[in-house]
Amino acid sequence: MDLNNQHIIKTSKLSIGYTSKKNVNIIAADLNIELGKGKLVCLLGKNGIGKSTLLRTLTKVQPALSGEIFINNTNLKTLNSVELAKSLSLVLTEHLPESNLSVYELVALGRQPYTNWVGNLSETDLKFIDNAFEQTNTKHLINAKYYELSDGQLQKVLIARALAQNTDIIILDEPTVHLDIHHTIETFALLKKLAKDFHKTIIVSTHEVNLALQLADILWLMTPSNFMADTTENLIENDRLDQLFESDLISFNKTLKQFTLSNSYQP
Repeated sequence: MDLNNQHIIKTSKLSIGYTSKKNVNIIAADLNIELGKGKLVCLLGKNGIGKSTLLRTLTKVQPALSGEIFINNTNLKTLNSVELAKSLSLVLTEHLPESNLSVYELVALGRQPYTNWVGNLSETDLKFIDNAFEQTNTKHLINAKYYELSDGQLQKVLIARALAQNTDIIILDEPTVHLDIHHTIETFALLKKLAKDFHKTIIVSTHEVNLALQLADILWLMTPSNFMADTTENLIENDRLDQLFESDLISFNKTLKQFTLSNSYQP
């Protein structure tokens, strides 16, 4: 677990899942998470394990089944939508609704929690927007329409919008799912830089396991029976990564520090 005294995110006996009229579907229970500022966290687990459910619960998109979530020592239940938008920003992989927005206008939407009811941008707002373009190296795209962008360009612009929002926490759900290897590595390198140089706490749900092993400060591992949060080094040392996938096809190579084809695999 993260050992910082000040926890930017903390959960206590958190259970996540879904409720219906007939039953309660518990995805994961008794999650006790402590996370400090300025960390790149990669959330790993096989499809359907509950990664998106956890992120939606941490961002108040869906309610917890039980337990508590604290953002900067404030109970998530007590935060209204504006207060929450000043604490965390969310980058999703879903397609944006059709509009004629320019890239600048899309990034400027990150300032909505701070603008008055007519949406006028102050000098402070303009400064955060400009800094967001600077940090993501996307200034050359300002005048383009967002629908003209490649997937890689759009992902960087959406990260710029999150930066313009000026939150301590940025949460991304599968940000590289539609990207090629070049843009995938570029996106992860950018997220690592933002965590290290600008002290952002960044949580990324991803299937890019080997890349996460190289870059993450903290790994969150979700398995059918357990949730584990620790440094990559500790998880490797304690043989925890072997529990991530139940498959005869792949195994974790402790020497190479990555997942490889299992020695028993016969094509």
